[in-house]
Amino acid sequence: MQTIQEYVEANKQRFLDELFDLLRLPSVSADPKFKGDVEKTAAFVAEKLKEAGADNVEICQTAGYPIVYGEKIIDPALPTVLTYGHYDVQPADPYELWDTPPFEPTIRDGKIYARGSADDKGQFYMHVKAFEYMMKNNALPCNIKFMIEGEEEVGSINLGNFVKENKEKLKADVIVISDTSMISLETPSLETGLRGLSYVEVEVTGPNRDLHSGVYGGAVANPATILAKLIASLHDEHNHIAIPGFYDDVVELTQEERDELNKAPFEIEAYQEDLGIQEVWGEEGYSTIERTGTRPTLEVNGIWGGYIGEGAKTVLPSKAYAKISMRLVPNQNSQRITDLFKKHFEAIAPDCVKVEVKPHHGGEPVVTPTDSIAYKAAEKALTETFGIKPIPTRGGGSIPIVALFEEVLGLKTVLLGFGLNSDNLHSPNEKYGVENYLKGISTIPLFHKYYAELNK
Repeated sequence: MQTIQEYVEANKQRFLDELFDLLRLPSVSADPKFKGDVEKTAAFVAEKLKEAGADNVEICQTAGYPIVYGEKIIDPALPTVLTYGHYDVQPADPYELWDTPPFEPTIRDGKIYARGSADDKGQFYMHVKAFEYMMKNNALPCNIKFMIEGEEEVGSINLGNFVKENKEKLKADVIVISDTSMISLETPSLETGLRGLSYVEVEVTGPNRDLHSGVYGGAVANPATILAKLIASLHDEHNHIAIPGFYDDVVELTQEERDELNKAPFEIEAYQEDLGIQEVWGEEGYSTIERTGTRPTLEVNGIWGGYIGEGAKTVLPSKAYAKISMRLVPNQNSQRITDLFKKHFEAIAPDCVKVEVKPHHGGEPVVTPTDSIAYKAAEKALTETFGIKPIPTRGGGSIPIVALFEEVLGLKTVLLGFGLNSDNLHSPNEKYGVENYLKGISTIPLFHKYYAELNK
């Protein structure tokens, strides 16, 4: 029997070629013009699961994009691992900011540059190739199920219903997800929590049409100006979110917990240099590590209005818009935060404009246990691959479906991510390290091995 390291070494070019084929498919779930490509991607994933040795592979239709399901049940008495991932990707816009085309993967300096390389195609595909190894070498120590969806980047719109309607199909002992990051290849880590999310769009309307800014400017409220003032008021002088009740349910960490979090390797100068900024910004009284993992935030994700084309057009716009996301921490609730935001934003709007707040999607924050068999299996697997015990960290991002898995299926999740925070997720020039990809494939069979052993 080949070891996983031998198998990866012998097949690494094929593993990269297959991932590149997957990355060339522009499976952008947010934009209807890519509908055909999203569906082709689902078919690609299903075919690769079959080739790897999965049984009962299905492309499960939903009201939106399909969910790909597959399984290998070797013994019902053995534990079952449910692997979750998503094959849809963020929009690649603005295309002109990419150094190479977003859907033509390119390797530079050991990194795979392509939309979806790290989020989440490169990471979920590691599980497919690890499964292939275990099947070909008779090394699968437990049952495995796959659920790969196509709507994570738009809030997993239809996955909730699918999970509720397929509890028996999805019955398992633990869920493993690789859609998160680690500190570095030199300092591996395991995320033990994710923030929740409340995402809204706001629309500010002034006059009933765009106006000449010379004829009407100074006499009619400009929605873009009003929107800017409203947004600016959402943080106070201490960078604290100024929405009444926003922090009411936040669970404050103890000083001991804060001290432990801040033991993770972090160089502020390198962080600033990487981002091209002079200094960091955020809520007073908290470190950067705390701000990005354990504190709630409110960020403007997009803002527009009026004329934004080439040249000049002296217009006072009729409307202005913004997309705003709020990351949440335990025990905050996404619906309550959305309601608080809507009530506050509408209350502070002046009478010279009309304001509409449109809730988009959301999800709840989660904390995963570090004393579970699954966490210990992941810890042992990473220690064997990297030669050093992983550090527990809190993730700043959101995977809304994790809380639903716990609520509906009663299952905890292990966040076995191999990406890096510097992978430009959701940005131009997204990348994923070749070594990260291959080390992930090498580590996943070890997770299954130790999970099965620790369950005996």
